[in-house]
Amino acid sequence: MTRTWIAAGVAALAAMALAAPSYAAGRTTTCTDALAPGTYQRVVVPAGAACLSEGPVTIRSGLYVGPGATFVLGSEENPVHTGTITGGVHATNAASVQIHFSTISGGISIHGGSGPFGDPFGVTCNTIEDSVVNGAVTISGYDGFWQGFFRNTVNGSVNFNGNTLVDPDGNELQTNTIHGSLNCSGNDPAPQQGDSEGSPNLVTGAQTGQCAGL
Repeated sequence: MTRTWIAAGVAALAAMALAAPSYAAGRTTTCTDALAPGTYQRVVVPAGAACLSEGPVTIRSGLYVGPGATFVLGSEENPVHTGTITGGVHATNAASVQIHFSTISGGISIHGGSGPFGDPFGVTCNTIEDSVVNGAVTISGYDGFWQGFFRNTVNGSVNFNGNTLVDPDGNELQTNTIHGSLNCSGNDPAPQQGDSEGSPNLVTGAQTGQCAGL
């Protein structure tokens, strides 16, 4: 699946979102439009909001994405280090979580989704690309349009379970280096190369279920 139209949408929305993010009391930033370059403590994207950033940003106390919300950091078309996130990435029933060229410490936990269609892009997509993840990755129950996990180095296991997508080329997992196990079950479509033209994952631990030999 080509995602240039998604990237174009991100750029257009970022250009429109000139206002700075809103700040809640204490050390939490509530982002509902653009996340400007800078350093933040905890960042929260509330239900239904869209938070877009071209970076560079540093998040020190975790990223939290709420139901129906969208978070986009960086772009496949701009291959520079975009973000440093400590405290992990946490999403519950989010519409889209897209992170590029970043370093994430504390792992990634994405549970559920909000369906394949919706704002701000018309369709919903998860993608984690070209990043270093220190900690386990769990992506489960996502029901968006498309999902990809590419060219990442993960220092921990990857668990990819129960993700059901509209696009038959969805659930693409390729060209990752995983220092742990890769466990996949109950995904439709099954994790695959798709049209990514990627290479098999390098996994130091076991590869189980649908990801055996992927």
